[in-house]
Amino acid sequence: MSRNKRDELVEKSLWLFYRNGFHATGMDLVAKETGVSKTSIYKHFRTKEELILAALELRDARFRNWLMSRMEELSPTPEGQLLAMFDAIEEWFCEDNFQGCMFVKASAEYQSEDHAINQQSLAHKQVLAEQFSGLARAAGFADPVQVANHLMVLKEGAIVLAAMSHSATPAQDARAVAKLVLESAARV
Repeated sequence: MSRNKRDELVEKSLWLFYRNGFHATGMDLVAKETGVSKTSIYKHFRTKEELILAALELRDARFRNWLMSRMEELSPTPEGQLLAMFDAIEEWFCEDNFQGCMFVKASAEYQSEDHAINQQSLAHKQVLAEQFSGLARAAGFADPVQVANHLMVLKEGAIVLAAMSHSATPAQDARAVAKLVLESAARV
């Protein structure tokens, strides 16, 4: 299988896993929906879990790049970008194919902390928290890690509530609380 075919398989599998879940998406369905034979799939990915990890890697890169770029487009300042995160996720919540966070879903289906899928899902959240901490540091907050952690809790809660309620409202609710968090946080 060529690199382009492999990438296409990962791309299509990503959306199958996102739509249907990881355990519910069997390799027969992957083969049927992607048009790639199971034999060809297994030549590139020894297990379904390896395919899931590749799909999560693709989702991680795309989501983080989109989110950070969108935050920069929405505000020129680091503090403004932290609040703009909630405006950006509100846009995501309004997309027709929004079904919550793929990494939350993955960690719910692969709950063991030793499982590679659970670890990769956590790593995605940790990298986002580090990026938010960098923005909080640039904005002059005395404890940028704490600010980032508080905003992560708000962001993750908004995502879960948006997926459950099929509403974008949690984004602006979380933004309002985030504004209070930023206003009350100590500055350098």
